[in-house]
Amino acid sequence: MRRLHLAVSMACLLPGVVLAGDVTGLVNARVHTGEDGWPVRTTLAWDAEGKLLDTGGAADAAALEKKFPGITLVDARGRDVVPGLIDAHGHLMNLGFALLRADLVDATSKEDVIARLKAFEATLPEGAWLLGRGWDQNDWPGKQFPTAADLDAAFPDRPVWLERVDGHAGWANSAAMRAAKRELGGDWQPDGGRIMREDGRATGVFIDTASALIDEVVPAPDAALREQALERALAAAVKHGLTGVHDMGVSMADLKLMRDFANADRLPLRIRAYADGDSAALAALCRVGAAFEHPKGRLAMRGVKFYVDGALGSRGAALLEDYSDEPGHRGLLVTEPAAYAAAVQKARDCGVQPASHAIGDRGNRIVLDTYEKVLGDAAGSDHRWRVEHAQVVAPADIPRFATLKLIASMQPTHATSDMPWAEARVGKARLEGAYAWQRFRAAGVRLALGSDFPVESVDPRLGLYASVTRADRDGMPAGGWLPDQKLTPEQALAGFTADAAYAAFDEKTLGKLVPGYRADFVILGGDPLTIAPAALPTLDVVSTWVDGKPVYEKK
Repeated sequence: MRRLHLAVSMACLLPGVVLAGDVTGLVNARVHTGEDGWPVRTTLAWDAEGKLLDTGGAADAAALEKKFPGITLVDARGRDVVPGLIDAHGHLMNLGFALLRADLVDATSKEDVIARLKAFEATLPEGAWLLGRGWDQNDWPGKQFPTAADLDAAFPDRPVWLERVDGHAGWANSAAMRAAKRELGGDWQPDGGRIMREDGRATGVFIDTASALIDEVVPAPDAALREQALERALAAAVKHGLTGVHDMGVSMADLKLMRDFANADRLPLRIRAYADGDSAALAALCRVGAAFEHPKGRLAMRGVKFYVDGALGSRGAALLEDYSDEPGHRGLLVTEPAAYAAAVQKARDCGVQPASHAIGDRGNRIVLDTYEKVLGDAAGSDHRWRVEHAQVVAPADIPRFATLKLIASMQPTHATSDMPWAEARVGKARLEGAYAWQRFRAAGVRLALGSDFPVESVDPRLGLYASVTRADRDGMPAGGWLPDQKLTPEQALAGFTADAAYAAFDEKTLGKLVPGYRADFVILGGDPLTIAPAALPTLDVVSTWVDGKPVYEKK
């Protein structure tokens, strides 16, 4: 960005005029303020604390200089500016660790996975576990779950543990399974999980809570690696235009690490952390009887994330009827309903906002029934309780979201990732309530949009593209999948800005570019509301700004 430094004028001495150096302005811009109708302005101005003072009231540099003598100007060179993008559902630490492990995303076969693992193994010391993330059997010939045997020939001695793309299953080799503390064979199953077996022997795939049997024996990352993971995740987020993340499932240890980063001015974006279920972080919020708010404004914990069911890709999402491609199986409840209800009641008693993971229609109904009971007469209040994913919902249940004044926190790229096989899982009839963005909107439900990174890419441009096309990067299927549920460009951008801010109680300071709000914005290489949808994934992120300071600038 080209910065123009203007001289201090005598007007700086007049009462009520901001002194030189206290104000920065953005000029020669196309500022999409996020207000109703998405008006376009040409300038912005903000104070030294990063609070917006003027958004388009002054038409050009000369007008800004007259209004704010001594102002420092930044020339946007005619580029488009949008409110800072907020991912309403992500996992920063998981993203950071994924960036430090073998990348298996988009692997086209088991052989492709093994080739990537062999390349990554060359970077590891002898005896270290080989960890990876991102495999998806739905992308492979046959679409069948892999087995330990598929890994054993290449890795007979080194333990290998690979997290599925959705984070709801893992794939182990025999060396990793030998390290487990409990015998994995037999016919028993852990509560809320599933060990895949053949003839009573574990095959190597562990779904939902069963993954803990291997997770617990993986060497824990040390403090230096955890710090590196967070740093990598934050850098990836701001590079793609994110100024905020609703981080779902944050442990007490992770919150302390984030607090340390905030104390040291190392948080380049805003984190709205949601505690990891009924655990130490929620207990701490209950003890103090208030949300955690870092004084610098970049970190807060006001809510708690609960899990109800698993994921659709690993057939862990809880359905009301059998899976269409596995008769007799209806998915998993990760948390027993009575325990879940007690945890939601605890959150309400402590004044903490619940955000409940629910993917299948049974999982969503359990959330709706529980919220309705716990809220009682307060259902009509401004509570903003959230349902994370709301992915497959019985059509009759969609209006209940509005009646209970719930927020549907949805991820557009889940629809485009799942569309090749979703109908096989649930059948055509159940698709009426699947990834049903416009049906939710028509019912009066507010949508907060995100990605669920690292399940999907951290890049919100892909979310905008998926929202308006419901197609893959090649534009298929032509016209989009279930195209009547596409969002308009304005609806999609609001979902990643103002509506996401509202979901975290930030709507009075974030999500729009109006006076009194924070100067969080993104300078783009084109207009996301008018460019051809096919150009959205490669739309340039020129720079990302938080509190009026650039936290990322494209080289």
